[in-house]
Amino acid sequence: MKPLILAAASLALASACQAAEWKILPGGALTFSGEQAGEKFTGRFSRFDAKISLDPQNLAEAKIVVIVDLASAATGDRQRDTALPDKDWFDIAAFPQARFESRQVTRTAAGYEAVGDLTLRGVAKEVHLPFTLAIDGRKAEAKGHADLRRDAFGVGQGQWASDEWVAFNVGVDFDLKAERTD
Repeated sequence: MKPLILAAASLALASACQAAEWKILPGGALTFSGEQAGEKFTGRFSRFDAKISLDPQNLAEAKIVVIVDLASAATGDRQRDTALPDKDWFDIAAFPQARFESRQVTRTAAGYEAVGDLTLRGVAKEVHLPFTLAIDGRKAEAKGHADLRRDAFGVGQGQWASDEWVAFNVGVDFDLKAERTD
């Protein structure tokens, strides 16, 4: 769920460049972090895509849609990586993707913010995704961070429904590059 938010923020940042249509370039990062049994861990989503339409001179028309393949989540821990796709966590058999769709993109003192719905495990919640954007000609780089609560989306069922072993708070970060397509 965090990676989805990170991707959306990255896309929003890249979209805020000098053109209306942007494509995410390979090599970007959509990562998530949490805490299990008192120890911090990080992970990443290796497969995600986005459709970004954004003109910084007309933010009212901006639209960012990010789709994350939840089966691509990896933390480098065999036990955790085997559990994430299962029914107690992402339940990829029923919900293979997470989706972020912006409703609004605005300028802020620190850069930009995309506000939209993140849908994970069939649960949609409003998410605020702050990001920065650097534009160089037809290329852009977007970086951002969002804090989420896994329990708000039903991630962690059964013995994992409490925060006794795995913290509710999850961080999502992204560092994405995009290129103008028009």
